[in-house]
Amino acid sequence: MKNNNAKTKDFTFKQFKVTGGYSGMPVSTDSVLLGTWCDLHRATKVLDIGTGTGLLALICAQRNPNCTIDAIEIDDQACSAAKTNFDNSPWHTRINLLSGDVLTFPFQSKYDAIICNPPYFDTGETSSKKQRAIARHTLTLNHQALLTKVLTLVTEEGKAWFVLPEAEGRKFIELALSIGWNLTKLCEVQSTDRKPPHRLLIQLAQIDTGLESQQLIIQTNNAYTEDFIALTQDFYLKM
Repeated sequence: MKNNNAKTKDFTFKQFKVTGGYSGMPVSTDSVLLGTWCDLHRATKVLDIGTGTGLLALICAQRNPNCTIDAIEIDDQACSAAKTNFDNSPWHTRINLLSGDVLTFPFQSKYDAIICNPPYFDTGETSSKKQRAIARHTLTLNHQALLTKVLTLVTEEGKAWFVLPEAEGRKFIELALSIGWNLTKLCEVQSTDRKPPHRLLIQLAQIDTGLESQQLIIQTNNAYTEDFIALTQDFYLKM
């Protein structure tokens, strides 16, 4: 049967390769930033929600050699790409691919680290391509349902990390606080020092440890900043 979705581009990192297949969403700076920014040094059991091609799970596996990772994905085409990428990675024994809906999947345990690059938009025009529409819009996973579910999956001392556009991220934080989460770290990301923040990196926890606020500028004077390089240099080939 012919696949009517466009093939997603492949991407090569220093220690692994992401084969896109027909997953709907290409490798993005958002996911790389989220995967490299989150604090995984104490994590033992990680859940990657909406793994897509598996990028976040692979970043987590590279960063923490002591953790095991469950990566769940609802789309069959994305699952196929993720399986290829996991099988071909140096960490295939530590990454477990779960095919299904995070809201109904029968999870057997809780996680001390949960990471998710969620669908961004609940309004506006959706993509005509099903895979991309699922990845970008809250068609199958609205933010309230996601936050409520993750609250049941995280351990008492565990943390959850998300990346969202600035406006959607502010609403996401308000929603999280209203259902019992605590905002413990927030990083405002600017593409350049002359532009306002366009992305938010968000850390949520059950335990209130106070808020740590950060800023990250990706480029200044047409060059990557030291902070951006420090975060991503273990992954990007030319960094």
